[in-house]
Amino acid sequence: MKRVRVVVALAGALSLTPIPATAATPAFTLSGGVTAPIHSMADAVRETVYVDSGLDLDGNGTRDRVAADIIRPSTTGRVPVIMDASPYYQSAGRGNESEVKTYDSAGVPVKFPLFYDNYFVPRGYAVVLVDFLGTNRSRGCVDVGGQSEIASGTAVIDWLNGRRTGYSTLTGATTKTASWSTGAVGMIGKSWDGSIANGVASTGIDGLKTIVPIAAISSWYDWFRSDGVAYPGYSSPTGLGSQFENSNARSRCAAVRTQMTNGSPANGDYTAMWQTRDFVRNAANVKASIFAIHGLNDLNVKTLQYGQFWDAVPASVPKKLWFSQTAHVDPFDFRRGEWVPTLHRWFDRWLLNVQNGIENEPQVSAERAPDQWADDQTWPPAGTVSTVLRPSSSGLGTTPGTGTSAFTDNGSGTPANWLSGSNTGRTIYSTAPLTSDLRVAGTSSITVGVSSSTPTAHLTAYLVDYGPATVRTGEGIRTLTTESCWGESRTGDDACYRNTEATTGNVDAQIIARGWADLANYQSLSTPRTITPGTKYRMTFRLSTTDHLVKAGHRLGLVIGGTDSTAIVRPSQLPRLTVDLADTSVRIPLKGSVPAASSAPLVAGSVSAGTKGALG
Repeated sequence: MKRVRVVVALAGALSLTPIPATAATPAFTLSGGVTAPIHSMADAVRETVYVDSGLDLDGNGTRDRVAADIIRPSTTGRVPVIMDASPYYQSAGRGNESEVKTYDSAGVPVKFPLFYDNYFVPRGYAVVLVDFLGTNRSRGCVDVGGQSEIASGTAVIDWLNGRRTGYSTLTGATTKTASWSTGAVGMIGKSWDGSIANGVASTGIDGLKTIVPIAAISSWYDWFRSDGVAYPGYSSPTGLGSQFENSNARSRCAAVRTQMTNGSPANGDYTAMWQTRDFVRNAANVKASIFAIHGLNDLNVKTLQYGQFWDAVPASVPKKLWFSQTAHVDPFDFRRGEWVPTLHRWFDRWLLNVQNGIENEPQVSAERAPDQWADDQTWPPAGTVSTVLRPSSSGLGTTPGTGTSAFTDNGSGTPANWLSGSNTGRTIYSTAPLTSDLRVAGTSSITVGVSSSTPTAHLTAYLVDYGPATVRTGEGIRTLTTESCWGESRTGDDACYRNTEATTGNVDAQIIARGWADLANYQSLSTPRTITPGTKYRMTFRLSTTDHLVKAGHRLGLVIGGTDSTAIVRPSQLPRLTVDLADTSVRIPLKGSVPAASSAPLVAGSVSAGTKGALG
């Protein structure tokens, strides 16, 4: 089917006929409060630098060089850098159209995936796309969140600031400097690309002024595991990394792969290897401003990833946050018309010091219904209180329960059958219908006093909004045949991308937060304990971060279950679990009146439960 192109005009911000660059052209010019497109993409400088990473993980006797493809305006002035470091540039590709890098016969980069170069280079920015060590044109090894990956970013930032040596070829001795760079760098990227932005920021490196992590990982343990229990299909980083290794890494990096395999035991323990890939523990070092974006229904990179990083970053760091109802989707594909100008102003502020006041605008924007957004000045919003609710025979309320509730884990529980009542491997508690809206904003946790009939037991918990709603479904978007253009096209690099629209449906219930755990890790994530059948153990584990408005007339529910077969592996022996209600509670960040409990039955016909998708 033929694509239809639509040229989108951003008030004073987009031009398809940029001013030709001359020796007198300034590095940037403001028009309407934002940088204007004054440089020609046809004249843009395209080159590659190979930066000394300081590592020799592939063991070939020479230090690994990381490849960075650069496109920058032809100007005598110095320019800042927008950087996206990725393992995907030659295989999976980037964006909704899976764009990969291309090169001419001399090895000069031609295609720069995504719209960043088309839009920002004419406005006085360089765009630098970095191949992770061990991928595409870089040397070294892929180590999935480890020192190699972080060095892929820090080495290039150091080179841009004159602190590290770069070369014109992968193995030669001719050096190359970044005399054109101001040294100010903003890192951006979705998924794995955004994860390295979090990791590099946690080093506190000088020159990194801002990061824009989109659906990004802050702790690799929490991508592969959840409080002691493994996600199915996520056995170790080794399998993930091997999908993107180049030929050099495949032949020379067996030692790195072995280290990752040994450091990620299948039982879900938190090891020293996971600790080195946990960027939250070093979040106090972050100096760069943060503009985070995440889908509330993303079950690939779960929302806990941004929540825990957001909470750990110093309060002095300027932060901004967008939540969508999508799953693992880039804001370019769910809110394009607002995203591009907002990102433009964000980079102007932090990379060019344009005093546009964006840091004083509402900190959070959340999608309440498909394409309906609401803003708050701070996040969590003012008035949010950490509130303890307790399950009892009367429902979910503030009064502690008595007695026990028991169920058998049959290993086949799913969100749909647990909430519809067709699977009894769980127990459900609910508030009464709300008399006013109640907002859940932040990261919740649950404490469960529970005994198991077997030596192995896994736990699941959900917070559920019971009530009718129209929501995004699946990934949350549908790709159309029309296109819109964002910046200047040039030969070999098109600035036009397919439009999208929301996919929607009606539901009776929405899972708004969830968590999973292995009861054997009740005392320690690093050392499991023996579970004695019939003995009660007390375990606290995390639920995912959210920002959700439970509307008046709806009910807030708590589900406690065994194996959620859509999310975690089943234990080796399926147990009957007995919950001590007096020793069980859930801590929830709430804004609004705390509701009363209700023991009225809950049944949902249609459920919104989130979408896993792929990491890219």
